[in-house]
Parts: sequence; structure tokens; C-alpha cells
Amino acid sequence: MHNSAQALQLSCKRGRYEMAKKILIVDDNELIVEVMSYILKNCGYDVYSLNGGEHVIEEVKIKHPDLLIMDACMPGMNGKEICKVLKMNKETSRVPVIICSGEDDLEEALTQNGAPDDVLQKPFDMTSLINKVKIQIAAA
Repeated sequence: MHNSAQALQLSCKRGRYEMAKKILIVDDNELIVEVMSYILKNCGYDVYSLNGGEHVIEEVKIKHPDLLIMDACMPGMNGKEICKVLKMNKETSRVPVIICSGEDDLEEALTQNGAPDDVLQKPFDMTSLINKVKIQIAAA
């Protein structure tokens, strides 16, 4: 555990006086939300979550997260559909979106209309998650 905590600290180096960026995680799998939240909170991000896609669009409009990490497959409105709605809406189109999934054809999602900004293959490793988050927040 000591080596994992050390690796997490090294991967998460940020400026000391930087304002915490808000990340919204949307996944119906509580364990995934818990793991991502733990990693990203330890990197200094302000993380909050929803366990389904029903209220994502309103949440993005109200709270203006700096990044949205969302599961591709959820009951009701799935992550790909939500991403398309967000990207086609002038008010929310600039919010970076990372779609997560265990599907093999996830890279295809990047070429579709209303595409996410990046994809994260499940299972993911800590370094991949942190690097993708850093890239998307820096680009925003």
C-alpha cells in the first residue's frame, strides 16, 4: 500500500495554490465511482458523482464542472447519448468529456457526431486515468 500511495502522490503533482478543478463522475457502478473519486481527490481535484444519466445535463448546466467522466453504458440514457446532447448544446459543448467502457469499439466513439474528448478503457490503471484527466483539464 505504501508504494501505491507514493505512486499516487508522484502522479498527482500540482501547483500548490491552484484552484481545485471540479470533476463530475457518472457511473452506475459504485465501486468505479469510489476508486476514481479516491484517486482524483488525492490529486487535489474537487470530485462529485451521479449514479445514473438522468440528471447529468441539468447538473452540467448548473454546476459547470471542468471535466465530466462518464460510463458509456448505463440504464436509461447512456453516456454516449448524453455526450452527444452536451456537445451539440452551445451552453455545454465546451465541457470536456471522457467516456469509459469495457467495450472494444470504444475508439469509434471519438469519430462520431457529438464525440467525447477522450475515452478510457475499463479496466483502467491509475496512471492512465490521471494522465487523461490532466490532458483534458489543461486543454479546457
